[in-house]
Amino acid sequence: MRCAVIDPRLEVRVVSRRPLVYAAGANPDDDVPGHVRAASGIVVHGDRLLVVQDDTAVIASIAELEVTAIPLPRGAGGRRRFEVALGNKLDKLDLEAALVVDDELWAFGSGSLPIRDRIVRVRGGVIEIVDATALYARVREAAGGCLNIEGVARTGESLWLFHRGNTGPEDRGPAVVKLDFAAARAWLDGGTAPDVSGVDRYDLGGIDGVRFGFTDAIARGDRVFYVAAAEASEDAIADGAVLGSQLGVIDGDAIRCAPLCDHDGTPLKVEGLALIDDHHGWITIDPDDVDVPAPLYGIELHGPW
Repeated sequence: MRCAVIDPRLEVRVVSRRPLVYAAGANPDDDVPGHVRAASGIVVHGDRLLVVQDDTAVIASIAELEVTAIPLPRGAGGRRRFEVALGNKLDKLDLEAALVVDDELWAFGSGSLPIRDRIVRVRGGVIEIVDATALYARVREAAGGCLNIEGVARTGESLWLFHRGNTGPEDRGPAVVKLDFAAARAWLDGGTAPDVSGVDRYDLGGIDGVRFGFTDAIARGDRVFYVAAAEASEDAIADGAVLGSQLGVIDGDAIRCAPLCDHDGTPLKVEGLALIDDHHGWITIDPDDVDVPAPLYGIELHGPW
């Protein structure tokens, strides 16, 4: 078990905030809302930021001040929006993590239900939804039960999948399941599902008995930065009150972190993390309200990260 330690020398400052609203507005014919909803993952791709959403089959592309919608294939019932009010929340792909590989985007479903054992691969403008049942079965077995992938990072020759650790009372907690990157890429190209090369388990701390769980990650050299949230929910499907978030760094066997909140101290449900260097980047927030645009925050990291 690897334990995170709060480092008082580390600080995260929110320096900007903007709601993610599509420049073209809503498109009812395409079942695309007028704004980004649950912004669950974010990556830098060239001169743009790409945001995946866990309850909408749309990728948001952010270039300076403009936000555009890239619709993914429709899901069950021909829908791209999935929510309690529509009665189709359990039909969503639940895209929670994203990774840029060369010029490709890989977006990972959470694995919390069979329909969520999917990877969306975008390359050369072509969108492919990959049935990743075989891969997720191996990751699920290694994690020790139910699965909720919320982050992905490539470090060296390894692909790290971040299990949040919030699937219920039997969940052993946050974990990183490791795959050989080349083998994972070969599998996406039509090969055999790769074996799991290792599992690391983490104690990220908690608030009032609610433990922190991974919500996203990004590798920078030999270090891996992560965000985590303490959410009082019964399992990986239900939403709950968010008591706080943290930003941390995994540097070998050392895991150091700092609290992450709004400028006024309000707890945030941080779901996505992207960095442009060791001290500047962005986070995305899931407001848990389909009518509220998800915000994009600019952040600065101060201290010996």
